[in-house]
This record gives sequence, structure tokens and C-alpha cells, in this order.
Amino acid sequence: MTRPLDARVSGPLAVVTRSGFPESVHLGAAVVMDADGVELRRIGDPARLIYPRSALKPFQTVAARRAGARFSDEQSVVVTSSHAGTPRHIAVVREVLAAAGLDEGALQTPESWPSSTEAARDRVREGLGPARIAMNCSGNHAGMLAGSVAAGWSVDDYLDPGHPIHALAATVIAEYGRARPAHQGVDGCGGPVWAIPLTALADGYRRLFADDPTLAAAVRAFPDLIEGPGTPTTRAVATLDVVAKAGAEGVFAAVARNGAAVAVKVLDGSSRGAAAVAVALLAASGAVDGEAAEAFLDDPALAVTGGGVPVGRIRVL
Repeated sequence: MTRPLDARVSGPLAVVTRSGFPESVHLGAAVVMDADGVELRRIGDPARLIYPRSALKPFQTVAARRAGARFSDEQSVVVTSSHAGTPRHIAVVREVLAAAGLDEGALQTPESWPSSTEAARDRVREGLGPARIAMNCSGNHAGMLAGSVAAGWSVDDYLDPGHPIHALAATVIAEYGRARPAHQGVDGCGGPVWAIPLTALADGYRRLFADDPTLAAAVRAFPDLIEGPGTPTTRAVATLDVVAKAGAEGVFAAVARNGAAVAVKVLDGSSRGAAAVAVALLAASGAVDGEAAEAFLDDPALAVTGGGVPVGRIRVL
């Protein structure tokens, strides 16, 4: 069986400098493929297993559709998202649930504050607290519920690992990634997560979004819904014309307009440089505009500060 990614088969992805001194180095693996699946570049051993975490959501969206769920373009993006919990995000999640004859009481996500600081503050001002629908995976769970209702499956136990909605998702992952999920665990939202090779993640994105151009077009049309304003995923989609999705613990995957795909896993789980590494690799492969990529990599969020003033940077190697 393929083994998990570890330090022995990882390469340097990004360096953190402070006041001209290299303070930290992020190791991991990455792979870039062209539209035909030919590998253009690799760092470390991307054939090793990783948990893609929320980067698996596009496959789960396809599974919900195959089960019979029907979504508008905005709903498709929110079902695929790790959203910031803004009022707009929450409103679209409610639309998905209502179309399935459900309300937010059907959600079994953990009660959470929105990841958007502004949205969280607004909830406090309104006298509201954490809620299941404010959790960043509520759209994904709404999609699972919608698919289950459409197929006539039970909804009270939709997080059970043996539920048919998850078996269908695993089938979709294996079909597009051309690698059978090797291990099933429990994600942070309580749903399932499967370990697959990083190469399967890139190949899966390349093939899925080529096969489902409507989902790709929806993500490009509504970049704020896939994550949230100012976040790396939303910025990548909006400024580089890619379809992208981040996953917890340093995972990022994207497909460029020309069909090239990239997948990155930062071994230590840090998310701060994953999107930058992916964008730099796509740019180096000629898959995205070089000037737009440079502007993306100039993100103030990649600055290292001292006393509130930039004194260094997270730099892609």
C-alpha cells in the first residue's frame, strides 16, 4: 500500500525570512500536470498519500448531483465551498436546504463562529452566537443532505461513514483521480475524509473540471462564494482565472484555463504558503499569466511582521 507523505520524501516549498535571515522552511510535495495528464514538474514525492481535506469537496458536489440533487450555479459553489460564514453564504446554504425540504436543523456540522471576522462581529452585534450553519462546511453538508433526499436515503444519519452518499463520493474520487481511496477518516466537520496520492488529487481536478465545465464556470462566476473576500482561494479564482480549492492542513489544488492542474501539500500543515506555491508552479509552467501571478504573490498576507511592520516575507522556493 502507498505510504503517507513524510519528511524523508518531501522537498522545500517555501522559506520564511525575517530581517534578512531564514527563520523557517516549509517542506512538502507538489505536482503540476498539463491538460493531458503529463507531469510537468514535481517536488518531493506526490505519489505518497495525503488527506486532501476540503479539497475533496468538488468530488462530493458531483456525488450529490449524481444522487439527484439539482443546484443553481451559486448553490453549486456554496456546496463546494469552505465558506466564510457571511450573510450571503448563509443565505445560499439555506436555499440549498429549503429546496430539499429541510432547514438548518438538519445540519450536523459543529456549532461555529464564521471564519470571517466581520461576519462574526456582526453576529455578536445582533445578539447571535455560533451556529451550525455558520460553520465553513455547512454548504458541503447541505449538499450531502440534498443528495440524500433526492435519492431517497435517510438524512438523520447522513454523517455515518457507511451512508450511501459517502460511498458515492468515494466512487467519484476513484473515478476522476484514478486511485482508490486508501484510508477513510473523520474530517473536522464530522464528515468523512479519504487519503489519496497527491497526484490523484491533481489528476482528479484536471479530469473533473474538464468533464463538468458548468461547475468550473460557476466557481469562476462566483469566486466570493468558494471561500470569502480577500482569502487566497477567492483571490486566485478572481485574479488568475483558475478553479481552486484549499484544504485544511496545507492543501491547495487548482486548474488553469488551459487545463493544467496543480496540487500542493505543506507537510507541517501550515496553510500560509500553500496557495502561493501552487500559483508559482502554475506560472512557471506557463498556465497562468505571469504578471497576475506576481501580483498574487505580492499579497500582504505573506508578509512577516515585527512590531506591526513588514520585516520579511514567505517566499516560494
